[in-house]
Amino acid sequence: MDLLSFPPIAAILDAAYALLMGLADLLHPLAGSASAALAVVVLTLLVRTILIPAGIAQAKAEQTRARLAPKLQALQRRYKNDRERMSRETMKLYADEKTSPLAGCAPVLIQAPIVGVVYALFLYPVIAGHPNALLTDQLLGVPLGASLVGTMAGGTATGATALMFGILLLVIVVVAEVTRRVFRPVVGASDAAPGVEAVARMAGFLQFGTAVVAIFVPLAAALYLVVTVTWTLVQRVVLRRRFPLGPVAG
Repeated sequence: MDLLSFPPIAAILDAAYALLMGLADLLHPLAGSASAALAVVVLTLLVRTILIPAGIAQAKAEQTRARLAPKLQALQRRYKNDRERMSRETMKLYADEKTSPLAGCAPVLIQAPIVGVVYALFLYPVIAGHPNALLTDQLLGVPLGASLVGTMAGGTATGATALMFGILLLVIVVVAEVTRRVFRPVVGASDAAPGVEAVARMAGFLQFGTAVVAIFVPLAAALYLVVTVTWTLVQRVVLRRRFPLGPVAG
C-alpha cells in the first residue's frame, strides 16, 4: 500500500496542496508565470518559521552536550573497566543536570513528518488522487516537474534548464561550504583516537549531499532545498551565538 494514499496522510497532503496552490493564485498578480515557484519559496519559509522552536530546542541540546562532554569523558576514563558503574554514573549525571542523552531527538522527530509532507508536494505527480498541477507550472521556461538528470536522460534538457539548475546547485554548494567551515568539528587532544579526525572531516563533506540530491529531484523540490539549506545556515549561525558551545566571556 502506498503510504501517501493512506486516508489521514492523503487528507493532510491535500490540505497542504490546497494551501500551496492558493498561495500561487494570490501571488500571480505579483509574480505572473513565476507565481508557483514563488509559492514554493513562501511555503518553505512559512514551514521553517513554524519550526523555529524545534531549532531552538536542538541548539539548547547541542549546548548541553558540549557542556557535559568533559564530565562524560572523565566518567569514561574513571570507570573504563566497569561498564555497569559507568552507565549508572552517566545516567546520574544526566539526571542531576535535568537532561537526557536523547535531548534534541524530539525536535527532529517533530520536524520529520512536517518536512516530509511539504517535500512530497514537490515530488509526486499525483496528490490525494488528483494531478499535481504545481509540477506543470514553469519558472523561466523550465517546468517545476523537470529534473536535471531526467531531462538529460530524456534528451529534453535545454540551456534554460542547465542554467536554472546550475544556479541552484551553485547556491547549495556555496552554502554547504560555508556551513562546513563555520561548523567544522573541533577535534581536541582528548579526541585523538584513530579515525576520529577522519570521521569529523567526512561529516563536514556530507554537507554537499544536498547538491547531489538536487540533480535528481524536480525543480520545485530543488527550490525547496535551496531555501531550506540557506535558512538552516542562517538559523544555526544565529542560534550558535545565542547558545554558544564554549564558555561566554564576561
